[in-house]
Amino acid sequence: MTGRRDALRASWAGVAAATLGVGAGELLAALLSPTSSPVASVGSAVIDRVPGWLKDWAISVFGTADKLALVVLIGLVLAALAAVAGLTESRRPPLGSVVLGLLGALGALAALTRADAGSLSVLPAAVAGLVAVVALRYLARLLAPSPVAVLTARREAGSAVGPREASSDVGPNETESDVGPTVAVTEYSRRRFLLASLSMAAVGAVAATVATLSSAATRSVEAIRAALRLPRAATPATVPAQAELGIDGLAPVLTPNEDFYRIDTAIVVPHIDPADWSLRIHGLVEREVTLTWDELLALELEESVTTLSCVSNQVGGDLVSTATWLGYPIRELLARAGPLEGADMVLSTSQDGFTAGTPLEALTDEREAILAVGMNGEPLPFEHGFPVRMVVPGLYGYVSATKWVVDLEVTRFEQARAYWTDRGWDELGPIKLQSRIDVPRSGDVAAGRSVVAGVAWQPHTGIDGVEVRVDTGEWLAADLARAINADTWVQWSLPVDLPAGEHTIQCRATSAGGEVQTAELAPPAPNGASGWHVVRVRAG
Repeated sequence: MTGRRDALRASWAGVAAATLGVGAGELLAALLSPTSSPVASVGSAVIDRVPGWLKDWAISVFGTADKLALVVLIGLVLAALAAVAGLTESRRPPLGSVVLGLLGALGALAALTRADAGSLSVLPAAVAGLVAVVALRYLARLLAPSPVAVLTARREAGSAVGPREASSDVGPNETESDVGPTVAVTEYSRRRFLLASLSMAAVGAVAATVATLSSAATRSVEAIRAALRLPRAATPATVPAQAELGIDGLAPVLTPNEDFYRIDTAIVVPHIDPADWSLRIHGLVEREVTLTWDELLALELEESVTTLSCVSNQVGGDLVSTATWLGYPIRELLARAGPLEGADMVLSTSQDGFTAGTPLEALTDEREAILAVGMNGEPLPFEHGFPVRMVVPGLYGYVSATKWVVDLEVTRFEQARAYWTDRGWDELGPIKLQSRIDVPRSGDVAAGRSVVAGVAWQPHTGIDGVEVRVDTGEWLAADLARAINADTWVQWSLPVDLPAGEHTIQCRATSAGGEVQTAELAPPAPNGASGWHVVRVRAG
């Protein structure tokens, strides 16, 4: 039992030391640059290297909480490795310290691989590793008291110290009776160890929390956004009252900003001062163009309502939302640059290094492809790209909806690869025709007359109709709300009879182009899920 307790204490020493190290690293990152956070750097490195199927699994399980799940996983893995390091340090020093040092080095290496890495980016992870090593060495010494500690404990216990004890070390072959009150020595060391390890863990946790909440740069940009007043749209968008059916449980036609889905690769959300923002347009163009924040706001901004969808959205999933966007047509900016003959793609780059490859045609035709600065009547939320992002109707986000965008390179698909297309996803990314049942949800419903309602979408094409089928009955045409435009989803509803018992309800949409939604099931990879949404209910 004593051996097991000693092992647990040694393992806890590693965890406490690592917690202190991570807290120190995160606090330093908050002072230097939030994107140099050791946890964020490792998390970003993981996201960059996971296969597409694992990304889809994470999103299907955790949804928009996938990044939080990743951070928790990183914490658990780090705790496990730290526990192993603590145990190793107690048995074969200094190997445990070497393990913690290597973890710090890996964090520093991950920070260097970030697109926005600076000369000091490695410092937080390096400091985290150094602090963890020093802390572990100290705790390990407390778990193996020196002869001086033995004598000190004996004095505090009131034992007499003879001449031999004061002038010589305790021999390796001495028994408990030879050494004296070793229980007092053990308790003394344990108390010191417990106090020190708990203090380290607490300080580390507090430091990490403070770092998360109190980055000076983050607070400054948050204040700038809060005080920002966007100009009025030269061309405002209108949402007809008939676009909203007003059915409980049905997704609103305009998604509130706080409910708008978020899928991206940023562990730490960028906080960019608009005064520091600029957009560079270059590549296969007649002339390079640079646009600043003030220049963008001075243009005649337009409002448009557009539905965005993530390619990872499962059939019936909620990774699709609609908002009113304020921005400037990208086609006008590209016209300034003058794309050269042969160019067919625009590679957009985010401030944090993410890239998306958008067909040039989708940015130069008449669709409302914009550089957006506003969302539902307010500046873009940080999570959705403040200060500037791309909004392109008809394309999945992974090829078009770059947040925190700072660079547009006009190029060719054969010459450049984007973040997700480089990982096996299709290049063009048109949004597939989809419909979803929101009411009723799977489960128990009242028998008798019931309303089935949902949404259908195929941005840049539009919806012509939706049909519903109960069990193996005939397909019945649902009533459509008035569409805002061809770039948005549309609500639909249909009253049906549900006798007592179990039932399946299916829906399928028909696009404005005459396409009927396919029943063929397909996973999200590599170009979006397909199939009919099915809800199973029990009427009673």
